Amino acid sequence: MELKEKFEAGDFAILAEMEPPKGVDISPMLENAKKVKGMVDAFVVPEMSNAVMRLSALGGSMILQANGFQTVMQVCCRDRNRLALQADLLAAYACGIKNIMAVSGEDPSFGDHHKAKAVYDIDLLEMLKAVQKLQTGTDMAGVDLLGTPSFLVGSTANAGAKDQGLELEIEEMNKKIDEGTTFFITPPLFDISSIEPFMKRVDRSKTIIIPTVLLLKSVGMARYIDRNLDNVHLPGTIIERIMKSPDKARECVSIANEIVSALKQEGFNGVLLSTIGWEKRLPDILKGI
Repeated sequence: MELKEKFEAGDFAILAEMEPPKGVDISPMLENAKKVKGMVDAFVVPEMSNAVMRLSALGGSMILQANGFQTVMQVCCRDRNRLALQADLLAAYACGIKNIMAVSGEDPSFGDHHKAKAVYDIDLLEMLKAVQKLQTGTDMAGVDLLGTPSFLVGSTANAGAKDQGLELEIEEMNKKIDEGTTFFITPPLFDISSIEPFMKRVDRSKTIIIPTVLLLKSVGMARYIDRNLDNVHLPGTIIERIMKSPDKARECVSIANEIVSALKQEGFNGVLLSTIGWEKRLPDILKGI
């Protein structure tokens, strides 16, 4: 079933992040994808997340699609000008990629090529407008296209924002909706109650919210997230569980599994599983959901 059809039917969608390799050996990526075939509805393919140079999202998505997997290709403002962005979008659709996720992208200073210059020829809203224009049959210069794409468009929403930040986030989210965005992926969520103020402002009959379920790897990682990630609340009970467990990796998988199950019971439209290099753990997380 196409991801758009799944959302329209109100079914719970399982998305999983699949990082392309830093190199040309695609066998581990495909091996990890095959292990969860039939359990994952689509793979979100990031565009050099954290500004670390890797095989492109377009390349990764094309490879996965060619092997029978549905993808959500990230499109990033950071690395390409308006010409290249539009060209990639047309190439993606021509290769069967029908789902995209528009992001701004982290500054190159966060990555492994500190001398790289960010492009940001257009911002996120301008890129969403560009997607809309392509879908009506013209490019950003108003020139007619030979064949028109039709994408399911997603973006991000900071569901953990508070106070004035929440007002600004809702305003920004509504602008994205006006530009054709259908679904929104949140930052990592460990405590459903922490996003209640956000969810009260969202019309869930019209807006698809997909929380990210991040697989923790250690107590240190959990503590770092708790101390350093703004608007992400990680309960102390989770840190205690990992500390006390004799098999910490298994406990982290169990926590992710429980969060996914809770989000499904709460009526969310789906989840994005983010394993940050531990894609081999995806089958364990998905067991029993």
